Amino acid sequence: MKYGFFNSPLGLIKISYEDKIKKIELVDKIDKPCKEDEIFILFKKQILDYLAGKRTTFDHLELLDLEGTDFQKSVWLALLQIPFGKTLSYKDIAKAIARPKSTRAVGTAVGKNPFLIIIPCHRVIKSDGSLGNFAYGKNIKKKLLEIEELTCNFK
Repeated sequence: MKYGFFNSPLGLIKISYEDKIKKIELVDKIDKPCKEDEIFILFKKQILDYLAGKRTTFDHLELLDLEGTDFQKSVWLALLQIPFGKTLSYKDIAKAIARPKSTRAVGTAVGKNPFLIIIPCHRVIKSDGSLGNFAYGKNIKKKLLEIEELTCNFK
């Protein structure tokens, strides 16, 4: 496994990869030797462009290695369909994957999204309009939504 790290407005981002991206996450420190291959540089640039407000979509999603259960993968693929600047509820995602009674399981799958920012789990909120949970905390979720000019009064 190879690892690349870079500073961002959200904090230190770690990309784990081989032939494909395995994980993109926020971390507290550089804990592995850093390598900056072409695939790392490609996703680093896209993420920094997004965070700077210069990008609304991501390219080369075929380079993401979706490892998870079939259910998790269905949720993550549904998240990719949420347009920039829009939000959906956990219930909306459950309906989109034809599992309308699985709202809690959808929330769990959303929380296990291995691709920070690229698969936009930050665009999923509760049906009552509140933010809901986020693996990296509500402040990071709010920052991501603000980048997309979503400044609603989230509870």
